[in-house]
Amino acid sequence: MPTHQEQSRWFTEEVQPHESSLRAWLHHRFPSLPDIDDIVQESYARLIRAKQAGPISYAKAFLFTTARNAALDLFRRDRLAAIDRVTDVEKLNVIEDTPGVADTVSRQQELELLAEAIRTLPERCRQVLTLRKLYGLPQKEIAAQLGISEHTVEVQVGKGMRRCADYFAERGLLK
Repeated sequence: MPTHQEQSRWFTEEVQPHESSLRAWLHHRFPSLPDIDDIVQESYARLIRAKQAGPISYAKAFLFTTARNAALDLFRRDRLAAIDRVTDVEKLNVIEDTPGVADTVSRQQELELLAEAIRTLPERCRQVLTLRKLYGLPQKEIAAQLGISEHTVEVQVGKGMRRCADYFAERGLLK
């Protein structure tokens, strides 16, 4: 795992120089975006988390793709929130459907097990699986970022999914 100083140097040299072009691109690509600063900061946070999971070959491409995905996520959330808005909640005849403490703890434990399963994967497999399943990047972009073939991406995703399933089966969590 890179040191804080190495990460800071990488960020300063490989990522920050692209901020102005990223902001211009976001403004042009998403003119109705309410706050570009939030998207830039969210993109930086996602990029740093991905860098901690493994090396990033093309920081600029990853940054722009991450920013695009963050902007699209924001629009999706806003669209869902607009659908869910109701002026008088008390007039709705709905049973409260919030998870209890047990459900919340169970979900947290499941997420921790998944994170542990992913940490046990070989580095390349972990990188590919993280980019594909957590960040939703297409195979072609992952292949370009990591300098591997699309077929290798597909194989690594399959391998990672099988290894995670095996990890859960070994612990009696899958049949």
